Amino acid sequence: MTRRWLITGCSTGLGRALAEAVAASGQQVLATARRPSTLEDLREAYPRTLATCALDVRDPDDCHNAIHAAVARFGGIDVLVNNAGYGHFGAVEEVTDAELEAQFATNLFAPWRLTRLVLPLMRAQGHGDVVMVSSTAGRLAYPGLGAYAAAKYALEGMVETLAQELTGTGVHVVAVEPGCFATEWGATLTESDHLDTYRAVTAPMLAGTRAMKDLPMANPPSLFATEVLRLIASDARPTRLPIGADAWQALLDAAARDHTALLNARPVSV
Repeated sequence: MTRRWLITGCSTGLGRALAEAVAASGQQVLATARRPSTLEDLREAYPRTLATCALDVRDPDDCHNAIHAAVARFGGIDVLVNNAGYGHFGAVEEVTDAELEAQFATNLFAPWRLTRLVLPLMRAQGHGDVVMVSSTAGRLAYPGLGAYAAAKYALEGMVETLAQELTGTGVHVVAVEPGCFATEWGATLTESDHLDTYRAVTAPMLAGTRAMKDLPMANPPSLFATEVLRLIASDARPTRLPIGADAWQALLDAAARDHTALLNARPVSV
């Protein structure tokens, strides 16, 4: 089935891999980035199936324009992939108001806005999929990534709520939770000013995250693209979908720990 996609954050990494895979499959995709010049090679390689558009997801006007561009080019939107995002590194005490606001503006407010804009179109046509690119950090905490995790936890709370609200509309929402992937995400982290108090805990995490794309366990972005395409082509619509063997294992282990912690906490409330 040929679907019409709008994907945010396509200049590099997971978004770029997915946009190319969608176009190569013969489906239609509006690939977006703050600098659409970074997508010229994709547009030239897939002129029949891939179009590009400038989109800074923090800009409400850009968000409206991207939706309109997709509808004008393809006649509608069947799949919205909220992929654009970045990580900020800093212990909770180190993160400023401005840094926290910026993290939420991109990783939570922007996908919320785009979803709100696309839902009337999908409800009117009676079908659609909204894919939120979350992370294992949407259900796990890592030292130094509190702002990022807080935004992803909130995103997953939105997904859980929206999944219930969309019952009977033909529109589905899913949070995909990538593990470790060979992208530039870790290398492009922004950072707070660090306090010596937390360095022993956060420095190893920062070093590992910076080098993430070179780790032996890092998954290729093509795996992410394959799994999202498979998800949209299938009849199954889970609310959450870990991607990568490492993500599955980390979240299974976390679920077991949470279950045990919940049972251990019960006597406290009795």
